[in-house]
Amino acid sequence: MNAQAPTEVHAAAVNRVLETLGMVILGKPEQIRLCFACLLARGHLLIEDVPGVGKTTLAHALAHVLGLNWQRVQFTSDLLPADIVGVSVFDRASQRFDFRQGPIFTQLLLADEVNRASPRTQSALLEAMEERQVSADGTTYPLPEPFFVVATQNPHEQLGTYALPESQLDRFLMRVTLGYPDASSERELLRGGERRELLPTIAPALAAHSVIDLQHAVRAVHVADALLDYTQALIARSRERADLKLGLSPRAGQGLIRAAQAWAYLDARSAVLPEDVQAVLPAVVAHRLELREPLGPGEHFDIAAEILRAVPVPL
Repeated sequence: MNAQAPTEVHAAAVNRVLETLGMVILGKPEQIRLCFACLLARGHLLIEDVPGVGKTTLAHALAHVLGLNWQRVQFTSDLLPADIVGVSVFDRASQRFDFRQGPIFTQLLLADEVNRASPRTQSALLEAMEERQVSADGTTYPLPEPFFVVATQNPHEQLGTYALPESQLDRFLMRVTLGYPDASSERELLRGGERRELLPTIAPALAAHSVIDLQHAVRAVHVADALLDYTQALIARSRERADLKLGLSPRAGQGLIRAAQAWAYLDARSAVLPEDVQAVLPAVVAHRLELREPLGPGEHFDIAAEILRAVPVPL
């Protein structure tokens, strides 16, 4: 497929999305760009932070601004896989079981506080996130297009949380953190009240079919062989580190390329630069780094930054 930069229509749509999200989520332009790039790369998004900094509001804003049908599932310790996927119910009139679709059959699924559910319930998302389908009672059901999982989670040290298994973490293309707002943004939050109340007054910036068009355009952004060499060198460096149990997988490398293509597209370019890889790498790989010794909050991102510093940039 030929490389292409955004058309004027696509570029205007991209800017409209970023500007509208910036009206709702104040003072977080980089995180907003990462989230939008993740969705354009057909990835799934994990938002991790302490309660009250806007994780759920950001997920609501993404669904509304992109014009997607969405469902919210509050993950709790007693949530069952059938509460997400659906359940077969016996129909006495037809004398057979009918499958009643669960909330996962939507274009954007907000899995709120995903790490408060048991590992068994979390595993109900694996097939859907990887293959965009659900299997139940011997039948496979396709999920809508586009299909995104946007999950929020609280820090692991908080009560009532379960660590996400490695197989689940690997299904998320990116993990982002919001952090506390800067002083001016927090002042506007205090003055303006609940940001989620703005959403009904804001028109969606895109429709679902437009999101699919943008995703196809992102896949056409050119990646030179030198960029593939650079990506392989970064992956190899992660596998050489003695403080990591495992280095980055080929799937992580594929995700890094897709995310870099989306980042380049957001900058209206038709080819990926090393700076695009560097911009998205911490969000793409930090949650995939399995450490031999537990580290504190944010130190996974520090390791990602060290990997970037250790690998020379191609000229």
